[in-house]
Amino acid sequence: MELTVGSRLKHAWNAFLNRAPTANYQYGIGGGYAYRPDRFRLTRGNERSIVTSVYNRIALDVAAINIQHVQLDDEGRFLNVVKSGLNDCLSLEANLDQTGRAFIQDVVMSMMDEGVVAIVPVDTTIDPDISNGFDITSMRVGKVIDWYPQHVKLEVYNEQTGVRQTITMPKRNVAIIENPLYAVINEPNSTMQRLVRKLNLLDAVDEQSSSGKLDLIIQLPYVIKSVARRKQAELRRKDIEEQLSGSKYGIAYIDGTEHVTQLNRSVENNLMKQIEYLTSMLYSQLGITQSILDGTADEKTMLNYYNRTIEPILSAIVDEMKRKFLTKTARTKNKSIKFFRDSFKLVSISEIAEITDKFTRNEVASSNEMRQVIGWKPSDDPKADELRNSNISQSDSGIATQTDDENKDIGGEIQNEV
Repeated sequence: MELTVGSRLKHAWNAFLNRAPTANYQYGIGGGYAYRPDRFRLTRGNERSIVTSVYNRIALDVAAINIQHVQLDDEGRFLNVVKSGLNDCLSLEANLDQTGRAFIQDVVMSMMDEGVVAIVPVDTTIDPDISNGFDITSMRVGKVIDWYPQHVKLEVYNEQTGVRQTITMPKRNVAIIENPLYAVINEPNSTMQRLVRKLNLLDAVDEQSSSGKLDLIIQLPYVIKSVARRKQAELRRKDIEEQLSGSKYGIAYIDGTEHVTQLNRSVENNLMKQIEYLTSMLYSQLGITQSILDGTADEKTMLNYYNRTIEPILSAIVDEMKRKFLTKTARTKNKSIKFFRDSFKLVSISEIAEITDKFTRNEVASSNEMRQVIGWKPSDDPKADELRNSNISQSDSGIATQTDDENKDIGGEIQNEV
């Protein structure tokens, strides 16, 4: 029903005009921050080294894979997606501040930095301490502070107050995910930690070399052994400093008998060689190459990367959520949590055309299913939803004749049995 002019004026709403006065509106909404207080921040020097790009690349690739709450058949095959609060958290909205994809990225980044991370169900339909059969409507990433036999102390962001709070929860209600690559990334003497320390040392050397000091040695024309000569040399040094700092272009003069030696030359060390060696070793242990980071990797390289690096992280997340967030009754009814990777993202258009022909010709996928891969809307033709080889043409009369012959055969068999 179309609204009249009066109805439009009555129900009109504007985000700026239809509000209480600014002072009254802002009263009671909580404290304000210049930066997002719930945002994850790297610690222990990781934010000041190039390993952040590696963490971010892995987190982005993990978050790009769909994780869903699904229904399986008796053979463990996918049937459909279960419409639940848990599935909405994983695919649409995890909490007030994060989408499902941003939440998974936060999980992986925190796990890479801390070594272990907790997925905390914040809002549930039933108190988890009373019943195990609850549905999750929002969840947050928590930092594990203390470990107890049956509980864990967590630091979790509270969206009601806008600050991080410490809470203690039972382990059975919290998904605790340990980094599968802990031995390579988070161990104190692991390859990643050694690389971080070397990079921090390199940064310290660069800051020292670019601190603005001239590093000069002035050779005076007399021997400095007595106290008077030392005072005279100190006055001479201060005089040159004042000339350099007070001059517009940083120019000073010295006596003809004095000599200046500059020391700000690069000191030869093997720090850069050690960093290059540790970087190559880390890439090999993580299954990452430079081509993956700059986006020039081929299909085989990406497949190896997904199988050796991304799949273990995804399996750790999915298995722990399946173990903690699905009851035994739900698992008995073939409910599960699965991740699905789009295999056609790395395929070119020419290869998709060949794959589409093979899949439809061998009746593996229907035409509408392949149209979804390309990004086209489904066709209204009923044949587009059928598993049929369109390369084999068959007339309607031929189909009708075949159907009549089959009916005659069935009728003859029934008469023979009678």
